[in-house]
Amino acid sequence: MRKTANRIAGAARKFFFPNRCLACGNLHPTGPETKPEDHPSSDFGDLTAAYLCKVCRNGYTPVQSPICPMCGLAFKSREGTDHLCQSCAVNPKYFHQARACGHYSGPLMKVIHRIKYSGDIQLAEPLGRLLYSAFTAHFQSEDIDLVLPVPLHRTKFRQRGFNQSYLFIKNWNGMVGSENHQRGHFRIARDALIRTRPTVPQTELGRAERLANIRKAFQVVAPHLIRDRRILLVDDVYTTGATVNECAGVLLKHHARRIDVLTLARAMSPS
Repeated sequence: MRKTANRIAGAARKFFFPNRCLACGNLHPTGPETKPEDHPSSDFGDLTAAYLCKVCRNGYTPVQSPICPMCGLAFKSREGTDHLCQSCAVNPKYFHQARACGHYSGPLMKVIHRIKYSGDIQLAEPLGRLLYSAFTAHFQSEDIDLVLPVPLHRTKFRQRGFNQSYLFIKNWNGMVGSENHQRGHFRIARDALIRTRPTVPQTELGRAERLANIRKAFQVVAPHLIRDRRILLVDDVYTTGATVNECAGVLLKHHARRIDVLTLARAMSPS
């Protein structure tokens, strides 16, 4: 009787409150595809099936070679091999390499905005799995000593109520994927790096303004955690790289051994 009642209640909820795609707003009648607990999918479409319509799920574009091996920029031309972009050739970064899951466009951009600006933090878990899958594709867990989320200033944190970069990684140690995605053992230090002053959102600024806006905005408050550590710096979006590069420079000043960067999304070159 209880199972029958639950099915009836579920059907009634779907009738009176149908699902809508969080990216486009259209009706989204299909629910999530169930996966075995010990073999969760790492595919964007599967991970977001409960939240996005099929059209939007198919609009996701992963970052693929040829890319810049330093900053991870995907070149507009899909021919050739990986090579340094002009920016990295002229101005090498403080970090060793940056990688990302997908292009900062379409459904990925929209779901990131839904988390940051609408508080839809239920999306953080599937996007965290997507990010973890990208980690296993580009890095080895034994090569990382410490995982740091790019911090928010305390004012922004109070307004938003969470740091989305931390939400993406906080459950990594409990994630188990396929036979190629083993359970991680990550030391995650949420507050070892802090943002000391509020900054204007980087999306509102040009490249030169972004560099000035973020300069001297970060501080290490746990130097003993940083010294001689191989650090993975995690953020939601890599646009010009000004934010993560500033963080990496600060970490190097406190004798970090190496810094790598991983983001959910990567803005593409306009040319």
